[in-house]
Amino acid sequence: MAQSKSDTKSVLRIVDANLNRCREGLRVVEDSLRFILGDNMLYRNIRDIRHGVDKILRAKYGELIQERDSVEDSGRQMPETTNKKLSNVITANFKRAEESLRVLEEYSKVFAPESCADFKKQRYLTYATEKTVYLKYKKFLDKNNE
Repeated sequence: MAQSKSDTKSVLRIVDANLNRCREGLRVVEDSLRFILGDNMLYRNIRDIRHGVDKILRAKYGELIQERDSVEDSGRQMPETTNKKLSNVITANFKRAEESLRVLEEYSKVFAPESCADFKKQRYLTYATEKTVYLKYKKFLDKNNE
């Protein structure tokens, strides 16, 4: 079954939204590692992942941004969670990035099949880095989660 123009626009919006969500989530983790936990090595790992994600579809930026409709996006009306603790911010943003990478991996099969394996690679790098952060800062994260 052929993909309609409307379907293509929807896929582009999904990809654009998830690229933004992923990079934003990784940036929050990156800044937490850099400025709060002072971990230069792990912050650079996250920065490398963020830059890697950005490079995957950078050549398609024009196509993606043309379909962006942040003014009418129903997601803007979603309430934000309040009263987060530091550990929750770090964990939530790791999860945000991982979930977005999974969406990107799936929808890249439709939009840019050559990028699917790259998104999968970045997703697994993010999982591994999350584990490293958790194990290294478990006491700190658990203390802030109480």
